[in-house]
Amino acid sequence: MMRRTPHLDRPARHKRATVRSGRPFAANPLLAQSLPVWRSKLLQCILVTAFLLLGMRAVWLQVFTGDFLQQQGAYRYARNVELPGIRGRILDRDGDMLATSVPATTVWAIPEDLRSAGPDALRSLGRLLGMDAGAIEARLATARHFVYLKRQVEPAVARQVAALKLRGVGFTGEFRRVYPQGAVASHVVGFIGRDGKGLEGIELAHDEDMQGQQGHRRVIRDRLGNIVEDTGIFQAPRAGRDHVLSISNKIQYAAYKQVKQAVEEFQAKAGSAIVVDAHTGEILALANYPGYDPNDAMALRGGALRNKAITDIYEPGSVLKPFTVALGVDLGKVTPATPIDTGNGRFVINGAPISDTSAHGLISVSDVLRYSSNIGTAKIALGLAPRDMWAMFTTLGFGQPPQLGFPGAAAGRVRPYKSWRPIEQATMSYGNGIAVSLLQLARAYTIFTNDGKVIPLTLEKRSAPPPGVQVIAPATAQAMRTMLENVVVNGTARQGRIQGYRVGGKTGTAYKAENGRYTFPRKYIASFVGIVPMSAPRFIVAIMIDEPGGRSHYGGQVAAPAFVGIASTVLQFSNTTPDAPVSDVIAAPIPAEIDD
Repeated sequence: MMRRTPHLDRPARHKRATVRSGRPFAANPLLAQSLPVWRSKLLQCILVTAFLLLGMRAVWLQVFTGDFLQQQGAYRYARNVELPGIRGRILDRDGDMLATSVPATTVWAIPEDLRSAGPDALRSLGRLLGMDAGAIEARLATARHFVYLKRQVEPAVARQVAALKLRGVGFTGEFRRVYPQGAVASHVVGFIGRDGKGLEGIELAHDEDMQGQQGHRRVIRDRLGNIVEDTGIFQAPRAGRDHVLSISNKIQYAAYKQVKQAVEEFQAKAGSAIVVDAHTGEILALANYPGYDPNDAMALRGGALRNKAITDIYEPGSVLKPFTVALGVDLGKVTPATPIDTGNGRFVINGAPISDTSAHGLISVSDVLRYSSNIGTAKIALGLAPRDMWAMFTTLGFGQPPQLGFPGAAAGRVRPYKSWRPIEQATMSYGNGIAVSLLQLARAYTIFTNDGKVIPLTLEKRSAPPPGVQVIAPATAQAMRTMLENVVVNGTARQGRIQGYRVGGKTGTAYKAENGRYTFPRKYIASFVGIVPMSAPRFIVAIMIDEPGGRSHYGGQVAAPAFVGIASTVLQFSNTTPDAPVSDVIAAPIPAEIDD
């Protein structure tokens, strides 16, 4: 019999004992767990609630705020690229260009991105844009997110800038306004600002009509601002309305040239000229000198911007005498042959003297205009009722705002007739104590070319004559044309003669008043208003030279020659047939000293 080893036998007995007992390992008190029921239910509630909240949030984001979130998302990558509408053109009566728009580019930058490009890149950019690198850095320092570097850059220059491939530099298409005639037509056309709004002239008067309507297209940009996709959403821009003016480019140039020549020759401060179609009232030319170039932004400031022919008023002097004479003839107070005693050249009214430059003695009403006698005109005026004179002046448009549709047009000044003293009525009869613009004066002379009717002037091209207002009888207008022609043939305006054409007109030389007082030493305004051809009047030309100096200051010597230069061009371009033989312009001698 073998003996078992005791230590090998013990584990086996323990195993058999455990199996026989039938108790699982979980019954071990060390492994037993006991959780409260409420904790498990709480956990379940939390999980269910969280899932419900997530579901509700998903519904809220997708159903109720979906559009908003899509817009916010699109805002970060989608952009509306503005497509500027081209501004309407300004054309002369023959279709020549006075103002138009050409493509240009605005160069802008994101300062944070461009600053990181380095000084060499900024110097290269500055060379192309005509800017100093320091100026670019200073501009970048003034903004955080966006800054304009230069506007209205030539497209070729913009392409060179783009070739630099600088981070943070972007481009926007726009238009640049161009004025082909420069200073010649600047006071008529005007100019626009950098925002595309009209600031002067026709550009301002018709700004709303000429403004183009912007369009846009929807694009996708990357973080550097580069367009990476076009979405196809597109609204086409719309061009502004073109404007055709009554101005003739050829006549405008002639007027500007002659005014400039007169101002420079007689060392004057300024000058203006207006050419009017005698029957339609169309303004064929309106020139001022000094002028300005609307293409040069640096020149768009100061008194040179003033359209003196329309905005400035002055005492016209003797060019107003024909209206006093016309009223006297029309009311039957005098005839062209009625004698007027001008005495020894001095006439006193209630202690106030009126004088002529020389003694003319007893002369006819026609010779009152021929010699431009202040005394003769004053005596005719004193035979008229102040109310009648005032009514004629206001009907002609003096003291009334011109209905021209042009910004800044002056109304002039005519005092109420009830306050007139005899000396004031007398001086107004020959153009002192009353203030008008050159535009108003040119319009007033239409009564002599339209059988006594005054017609409105316009800067727009007309197809037919406008209705006028009857101021004097047709017979009176005819008589006045004869007297005005005599002024040119044998009177103060002999330097206004044009060979082969019958010319009528009136000179004027007036003291210049400043701040309500006449200056000392004396300053003058020389003027001339002429009509051609007198057999069938077609054109009125009015000239004003401000503060002529040098060797002469009389209207007949300063303004009349400029009239000849302008009127000759007008007659040539209009193919007007000569209405007088050359010999007819050789006038009889007249006294050396006469008023004008």
